[in-house]
Amino acid sequence: MTTPPPGLRERKKQATREALREAALRLAMERGPDQVRVEDIAEAAGVSPRTYNNYFASREQAIVSAVTADREARIAAAVAARPAGVRLADTVTEAVVEQYTNTGEHEHQALLLITTRTALRDAFLDTTAGIEPPLTAVIAERLGDAEALTARVLAASVTAAVRIALEGWLRPAGKAEGAESFAGGLVVPSGSLPDRLRTALAPLAPAFDAAERRSQP
Repeated sequence: MTTPPPGLRERKKQATREALREAALRLAMERGPDQVRVEDIAEAAGVSPRTYNNYFASREQAIVSAVTADREARIAAAVAARPAGVRLADTVTEAVVEQYTNTGEHEHQALLLITTRTALRDAFLDTTAGIEPPLTAVIAERLGDAEALTARVLAASVTAAVRIALEGWLRPAGKAEGAESFAGGLVVPSGSLPDRLRTALAPLAPAFDAAERRSQP
């Protein structure tokens, strides 16, 4: 799947988006998330609050975007890059696990920040919705699914599974909101995230396998 290079306008929009999310994370880590206003983020990025609202609906969304930026596109690209002979269920699972667990120090520090606030955790979970559109496109191409109906169902199922895995990781089962385990003010994630992602995605394997069989001549 070949994507044409972005034009000048799109590059400017991308640069603005990057400046906003980096400013949001920097200010949140310096001051604490509750001490950061949308106006502060916009000023730090050199744009107006009105421009800010064209990119993000809240300060939490901007802060979280600094961690999750382009992850959905990287998942789709990883799936597209795998050889056609590799089982699609395995390809999707490994792409998701890799992009959610291979984080650098910058992303790791941001994740620690996200665990300190319910609103940030909720915004982090909401970003899983972005997985569906690009993953639908790449699955449809892999299956030769012209209408993309099957691909959309599979991609939506992956999105739901990832969110469930993340919810279980951040909010252990059986513990109500506000009753999570804390250490130094941070929510203690429950168990291995790669294991949780693989477990959540495993029930989808038969559907992926059936779709692949139907796509074969």
